[in-house]
Amino acid sequence: MDIYNYWTTALKQTEIVRPRVQAFLTQQDTMVSYIMLSSSTVNVGDTVVRKGEVIVQKPALFLPPASPQLEGFEFGAFDTEQSEDSFKKDAFLNFLLVRGVTLPSMKYNNTTNSLEVFDGDLPKAVGHFGNLLQRQENVATGLIVGPEEGWQFSVLVYMCSQVARNADADIRNLLKEFKNPS
Repeated sequence: MDIYNYWTTALKQTEIVRPRVQAFLTQQDTMVSYIMLSSSTVNVGDTVVRKGEVIVQKPALFLPPASPQLEGFEFGAFDTEQSEDSFKKDAFLNFLLVRGVTLPSMKYNNTTNSLEVFDGDLPKAVGHFGNLLQRQENVATGLIVGPEEGWQFSVLVYMCSQVARNADADIRNLLKEFKNPS
């Protein structure tokens, strides 16, 4: 599958079941935890559970134009003509840019903490992990459903939705801090 097919599949199949409730921090980096669920392509009837976090660098008023830094998203999985990882990152960002997708010029560092298989189908896994987050009163972790292949796009869709949700509050907090420095 090529990068375009990964992208379109992720756009069609990504669902943010439970967004992060906790707002982003404006004075320090924010760790955005997620649980991503995908129907297993290997063990039909099971669910792939990817737990990870994206560290989003604290927002700044002066940012370089349209140059987000994406780390840890395993760009090597996509077919490109050259094998250098830096080329794949640039090709990936160009791919998004051509489609009108831009990310705020911050650093996004993804770390996958665990990759496991849940014994049950996707709806059962969504119920299980949704209830688990609810019982833990976890407002910092999002629950995402998306395709197993091209999971990077689903995580980016989630991150973009979280950045958009927090933009208004982030601007208010930055202006408040600017007017009343400590």
